Amino acid sequence: MINDDGIVFRPAVEKDAGTLVAMHDSAARWMKSAGIDQWKVGDKDKAHFRERMRDGEVWLAADEDRRPVGAYELWWSDEDAWGVQPPVAGYVHRLMVDRATAPAGAGRRLLEHAERRIAWTGRERARLDCVSTNPRLLAYYQGAGYRVVGEFPSKQGKDGRVYGVILLEKRLDRLTVV
Repeated sequence: MINDDGIVFRPAVEKDAGTLVAMHDSAARWMKSAGIDQWKVGDKDKAHFRERMRDGEVWLAADEDRRPVGAYELWWSDEDAWGVQPPVAGYVHRLMVDRATAPAGAGRRLLEHAERRIAWTGRERARLDCVSTNPRLLAYYQGAGYRVVGEFPSKQGKDGRVYGVILLEKRLDRLTVV
């Protein structure tokens, strides 16, 4: 566990899958209420998060009272959006905060934790994507130091839906550690 000024980070374990599903669905409901067409309630189930734990990393953030405040997935490749790439980056997915419990700035702190984790492995870049129809999220990531490096106009979701994503990247300081 890593304590970062009141937020405790730890790798998620199988028993956290239900918490992650609830957090994802809550974030999806918030997006819908804010007019953002991105995540859908029920899109990610316990099996999804367990698979991500096996194939990559899922990090859970909690407050000092151990209440979950956020989570993210960290992948070591993302061929669906980025194609085959040399192993120089980590890919941040499903960055989510619990709006009921997360302190102000929690999303940025989760993103910074992901960046430190990627740098700790010796990789020099953090990468992520966001749907091209979400200008607020694009601005958020650009405000965090990410730059647009491309667009993939026809990413296909597991439900068959085709949508565009903007590809973003941030160069990391190799001396940053988790």
